[in-house]
Amino acid sequence: MANRRQGEFEDLLQAHRAIVFKTVHTYCWRPEDREDLAQEITAQLWKAWPKYDSSRPFTTWMYRIALNVAISFVRREVQHRRVFTPFEEELHETVPSPAGTPDADDRMLRLQRFIAREPPFERALLLLYLDDRPQKEIAEILGITPTNVSTRINRLKQRIRNEI
Repeated sequence: MANRRQGEFEDLLQAHRAIVFKTVHTYCWRPEDREDLAQEITAQLWKAWPKYDSSRPFTTWMYRIALNVAISFVRREVQHRRVFTPFEEELHETVPSPAGTPDADDRMLRLQRFIAREPPFERALLLLYLDDRPQKEIAEILGITPTNVSTRINRLKQRIRNEI
């Protein structure tokens, strides 16, 4: 029974590993931090696995844990280092935008910089929104109301339009 549960967890983790990848890249810019955070997220997912309610979407559960771990990780690391590596210093490593045009690359760079300046909760909100998660699911993952999700997203979109 235990092996079956472990296999089920591994299969689901593999099928939805992009959630860990997106979360790690949203919250960490140094490769060693990305590795540490990915391991910590995976460990916390495994620790929480026995409490997973299979009647609820796995991705919602996974995002909630991944984002909570990431936010805690960032707070702990920033507090520990007292110095935050600015995202802009490492943007030369970013992948060009799919359009491949200088204008599209510039807009992508400005969006990445905007996201990097946001507090952890807003980054989570933007990550979920940009991942096309339904408003109700975003609310469940972040522990806020769907109305609050809508309001916050609209405010962020307006700020993006003004600043980018």
